[in-house]
Amino acid sequence: MALSALIIDDEQLARDELKYLLDQVGGVDVVAQGANGIEAIELIEEHHPDLVFLDVQMPGLDGFGVLKQLAERGTAKAAGNAGEELEPLPQIVFATAYDQYAVRAFDVNAADYLLKPFDRARVQQAVERVKSRMAGGPEAGTATHAPSQSQSQIDALLKLLGGRPGAAAQHAKLIVQAQSRLLLVDQAEICYASIDEGVIHVVTQHFEGQSKCRTLEELLEQLDPAVFWRAHRGFVVNINHIREVVPWFKSSYQLRMNDKKQTEIPVSRSQTRHLRELFNL
Repeated sequence: MALSALIIDDEQLARDELKYLLDQVGGVDVVAQGANGIEAIELIEEHHPDLVFLDVQMPGLDGFGVLKQLAERGTAKAAGNAGEELEPLPQIVFATAYDQYAVRAFDVNAADYLLKPFDRARVQQAVERVKSRMAGGPEAGTATHAPSQSQSQIDALLKLLGGRPGAAAQHAKLIVQAQSRLLLVDQAEICYASIDEGVIHVVTQHFEGQSKCRTLEELLEQLDPAVFWRAHRGFVVNINHIREVVPWFKSSYQLRMNDKKQTEIPVSRSQTRHLRELFNL
């Protein structure tokens, strides 16, 4: 039976080359492809593949960040459903042009590590290694796809990746959807984000778009906590983009942002003290 697989790489030519070689090797069904770390997580949760060929350096969320978020989400789901077993992670084969990540890749128990440009023999070796791990072969003792994957194994993986369940994942860029385009936005460019009827809107000085995050809490996990502040239950603001603090009634305040519309954002009473501390009011 063929292994189901994903190819995640921000370069179309690299995806095409790897798909061609996998077709030659045989035994692998590539069910989908993605161009960045955010798409990787969505496709893994949608298809539950046996194997993921994962680039390391990608915009928005790198390969190690993908693995970390998958482990954290699996832990959170299990915690929310008492008695439910952890969902096993797919086998990971890192595929990259940079060899400096190899040691870390094997530290986090990747099945293999392919260097670009890809070689047919090495691709075949990686596939065979994955099959051996999944079948309980010589390398299967620490396989990430082991059915008996335990909480301690996941916690160890998160420790190696530099975080623990619930820890914030901070990244330089954020994926923002503007119409049919997926744009990579530097966090420093974001003025604020808001939620309305379950949709998260992200506003910069130049354009507005939507985040695929489902909640502001989830969005905040991707943002720098030293810069982004939840001023109100419906708003997250970049403190570096506050144009003016406007006194409001009953000792409350509003924030006038420096986006094109100079949007005014309320500060909740519970956050008023934090506002005063920020700006020595």
